[in-house]
Amino acid sequence: MPSALDLRLEAAYQLITGPGGPIQVGTIEKNGRELPFITNAPSNLVDYVAFFCAQHGDATFLVEGHERLSFKQVYAAARKVAAGLVEGHGVQRGDRVGIAMRNANAWCVAYIGILMAGGCATLLNGWWQGGELAAGIEDSEAKLVIADPQRAERLAGVAHGAKVVTLDITRPIDEAIAPITSAGGSEATALPQLGPDDLATILFTSGSTGQSKGAYSRHQAVVQGIFNYVTQTASIVHLLTEDGLMPDIQPATLICTPLFHVTAEIPVFLQSFALGRKLVLMPKWNAEEAMRLIQDEQVNYFVGVPLMSYEILVHPHRSKYDLSTCKSYAGGGAPRPPEHVKRLSTEMGEGKPLLGYGLTETNAVGCGIINENYLEKPTSTGPASKPLVDLAILDEQGKPLAQGQVGEVCIRSICNFEGYWNNPEATKAAFFDNGYFRTGDLGYLDEDGYLFIVDRKKDIIIRGGENISCQEVEAAIYEHPDAKECAVFGLPDERFGEVVGAVVWMAPGSKADAAMLHEFLCERLAPFKVPAKIWMASEALPKLGSEKIDKVSLRNHYREEYAAELAA
Repeated sequence: MPSALDLRLEAAYQLITGPGGPIQVGTIEKNGRELPFITNAPSNLVDYVAFFCAQHGDATFLVEGHERLSFKQVYAAARKVAAGLVEGHGVQRGDRVGIAMRNANAWCVAYIGILMAGGCATLLNGWWQGGELAAGIEDSEAKLVIADPQRAERLAGVAHGAKVVTLDITRPIDEAIAPITSAGGSEATALPQLGPDDLATILFTSGSTGQSKGAYSRHQAVVQGIFNYVTQTASIVHLLTEDGLMPDIQPATLICTPLFHVTAEIPVFLQSFALGRKLVLMPKWNAEEAMRLIQDEQVNYFVGVPLMSYEILVHPHRSKYDLSTCKSYAGGGAPRPPEHVKRLSTEMGEGKPLLGYGLTETNAVGCGIINENYLEKPTSTGPASKPLVDLAILDEQGKPLAQGQVGEVCIRSICNFEGYWNNPEATKAAFFDNGYFRTGDLGYLDEDGYLFIVDRKKDIIIRGGENISCQEVEAAIYEHPDAKECAVFGLPDERFGEVVGAVVWMAPGSKADAAMLHEFLCERLAPFKVPAKIWMASEALPKLGSEKIDKVSLRNHYREEYAAELAA
């Protein structure tokens, strides 16, 4: 039975999308199917950004350290970057241009500038090491990479074929972007007029096959994804206004998750143009610094992986900070334990927990659950987000299953990505013939249409919202000359949800121990992928009848052993 909040949200949604409402919903034909479509959304990201930067003008948009940039200033800086990319660096329509840097004002300006130049913003994982960065560049065929000094240094030691432009992101924005703008271009530089089918973004996602895949999207899909979020936000704003709880301060959000992730990119960064929302950037997560920024910048919406809001909740210095402006603690990328949901609901004053479910391939749209609904169903990710998400639970043949039956969670939407760059086999495998994207998650829908995820089909570990391919870590282990057999799996962790565990059988007589193997892997993998615990087996690993390593038994055995170690 729908909750009281469900009924209120539905009424608000009908007002917002009904006749005369600000968001108009129709349909569009794609691949022979009619899909829901927001008809009055801009056709491309460049027009979207231009419209709302003009609308919000001098309002503060980006805050990083002591530098504060208005919407107008961000647009002007991005326009200079676009001109420099076109005339100084030869960027043409559809060219992939990589961004490899930590969260910074310059990251945001570079992203918009690439799009204005007609390029495809290719978001390289800032935690990657040199070899991983090079693989992403080569996979996406990026001709140019905009990097901060740390990422540029990693790239200096590996071959990748791209030109690297290094920005000193500690400098004020005009000085930071000077290596791009000084190469050529001016206000008179002609920029391309883009349409809905132009290439917009490539984001990298780890799947079960090891090497990260570049998921590419066109402008229409990204813009529609943004406006699906805007619809949800508008519904909540309507309820807050009805209840007299809508604050009169500028909306403000703390960005403490990496901008190269779809959660920070679309619902946070890009949606903020439409909302006139201030974004406060954190280069690196620190719970106490987050609380200071929430207080000083009057942040009213917090979003991060669930462990971040929990660290604020249990921080010994929380009482020293005024967090009263923050009404929402949103999470994504991993589930919250029910006890954490309860404590956030009862111990953070007027601040309440939210949870979103979406994927890189769906441009972050999927499901969402808020406030008392979340408290009532803390293990759910909520119902499908209106108006664009068609959520289904399907069997292996792509056929729908009855309500309550467990199957693969699948999403069909105009917001979905186009495919994996240069990987038609993976693209084909990602979709059923009926157009549903296969998430790889197993779940069911309850009688109210709320999604409950119960397992994952993919051989991945989710550490603090970051997907890690077991096969990729195993491949790195096998690079050690003494490694004979290994199995990599997730270990439960109170802070991160999961961490990486590995059991390895080395060649007889090998001198390598777990510490030496750990050091070996640190040189090849991003730190978050390196196993937190390595067991060295004294003999060959157990096998199944097919002669495959019996990973399920190994995982169960070592998870129990790990839990016993933690309890001791």
